[in-house]
Amino acid sequence: MAVSRAGILPATLTLLAGGLLAQLLPLLLGPWLTRLYLPEQFGHYTLFVAVAANFAVLACARYDFALPLARDETEARDLMALCVRVLLCVTLTSALVALAAALIVGASMFWLWLPVAVAIAGAGQWLTQWSTRAGRFTALSGSRVTQYGGAALAQVAGGLAQAGVAGLIIGPLLAGGLALAWLRQPSPLGGWGGLRTVSRSALRTIALKHRDFPLFNTPHAFAGALQDTLAVALLVVFTGEAAAGFWGLAIRYLKAPASLIGGAVSQALYPRLVHATPADARTIVRQIMSTLALTALPLVLLLLAFGPTLFASVFGEQWREAGTLARALAPYIGLHFVASPLGVVTLAWGAQAWALRLALVGQVMFLVALALGLHIGGTVGGAWAVSVSMTLYFGWFFWRLPAQCPRPLPIDREL
Repeated sequence: MAVSRAGILPATLTLLAGGLLAQLLPLLLGPWLTRLYLPEQFGHYTLFVAVAANFAVLACARYDFALPLARDETEARDLMALCVRVLLCVTLTSALVALAAALIVGASMFWLWLPVAVAIAGAGQWLTQWSTRAGRFTALSGSRVTQYGGAALAQVAGGLAQAGVAGLIIGPLLAGGLALAWLRQPSPLGGWGGLRTVSRSALRTIALKHRDFPLFNTPHAFAGALQDTLAVALLVVFTGEAAAGFWGLAIRYLKAPASLIGGAVSQALYPRLVHATPADARTIVRQIMSTLALTALPLVLLLLAFGPTLFASVFGEQWREAGTLARALAPYIGLHFVASPLGVVTLAWGAQAWALRLALVGQVMFLVALALGLHIGGTVGGAWAVSVSMTLYFGWFFWRLPAQCPRPLPIDREL
């Protein structure tokens, strides 16, 4: 069927409205949080989130992203049942890793919250894609408001109670658990109990049908999460935990627009691309890229001109170094803003193998540039090196992406 930008606009605006409200509290409370917690505590929290993200991308083996492609309710039910089983296995694995870290390695006890974080994140990803398939964009917006706004409020409460790193970690977990209530609805074909009765043969069939997701998209997503973990580890090794805290704050706030706008665009774009003709799909992707680039440009210029001053004024003078990092990372952040929602394009087009190969190259470039920059010029040198290397990487990605649209689209192919 024909695809126009108008077809995506209502869903995007609904998600964007929820996202704006979801980001409002964290943005308003951020300056308070930086006065309640030390940079070193933010460094610990940044590392915890990075490690949890590594498990979270494995949580459903990315089969959750196949839900919008399901042809009927039976296939959707089988995919959901598969997601639940994989999520339970990954959560158990993370619990064993956390217990070993606490008892054998002697790591901080807050790592015992790792399996809770993995379970909540995995369930959120699964139910988000399920709601996207059903077009439940109001529920998606409500979930985001509860998750992000609630996390900031809970972290403030933890800071006032002088809970330290635990306050930063537990707050988002409580909010994430509450956010799942927005996404819950009776499962197709028999309610939630129907998920337990799916046969092994049905699970095997559906797993093989959508095998590209664990084979290509899962390594892709895991490599991206691992990149963030290794980046934080490099910062701690080269410059200490406070530097990791500065980096974490800068990345958290600089990527907030990409999370807000990019998340809304991708959730509305994915199901639309699945049903688009090749010509319409290429057209709409080019239009989205152009619009996102024009939106990102003012942010980049603002950071380049006033980054350190802005961060010192808003978060306190002790966070000026985070603003210096923000200035150095500005080109990378602008390009990431454009690329962030385009991850679903390769899912819809069945180009996951190409995306995986390119992403691995980009992640190696990122880490090598960061390590060399840290060695030569410290934290700021590492940030500028990342911006230079990622400009080359994203430039190639944007140029080659439209050519990945297949004929016919994956939804029309037979197994």
